[in-house]
Amino acid sequence: MNEAWTELKQACAQCRRCGLGETRHHLVFGDGAENARIMLIGEGPGEQEDLQGLPFVGPAGKLLDDMLEMIYLDRTKVYIANIVKCRPPHNRDPQFVEQKCCSEWLQRQIALVDPAIIVCLGRIAATALIKDPFRITREHGQWFDVNGRRCMAIYHPSALLRDPSKRPETFVDLKTLQREIYARCPEVYPDA
Repeated sequence: MNEAWTELKQACAQCRRCGLGETRHHLVFGDGAENARIMLIGEGPGEQEDLQGLPFVGPAGKLLDDMLEMIYLDRTKVYIANIVKCRPPHNRDPQFVEQKCCSEWLQRQIALVDPAIIVCLGRIAATALIKDPFRITREHGQWFDVNGRRCMAIYHPSALLRDPSKRPETFVDLKTLQREIYARCPEVYPDA
């Protein structure tokens, strides 16, 4: 981890801008390749993530790993973060004020990773990063240009666990993502 990453993680670990920092077990900063061309951003840590200090390690994380595998990716080729770095109580949606308090940390992560493509996992992340309001049922799988990056949103893996009928649409979205990776950053797939 280079110095900028170390400083950012240490500063984030000290954060008490909102009440979430008071109730967390662990800061869930991020995981993956710090120079990834693709960044995945969820809404916030759940129980398992809070206990382990890593994003997407519970049941939704297992499904996310399977989804990545479908398009020949894994955590060594992407960077995964969340809108908020601490678990909201009872896995509720992060409140706007909590998102606002955490936005500096995420913006600094995005700047350090400098991804070509950002994939928002779910409506909350898409609303925060792509546009407000974001209609996930209508706008998932569509590309948006935001601050010089290609951005899309897909259903959050936990939503797919609750409603498996959305999985076929998500598979189409993943294939759309794969095509964009081939077009924008073919080095991600060296055997292509």
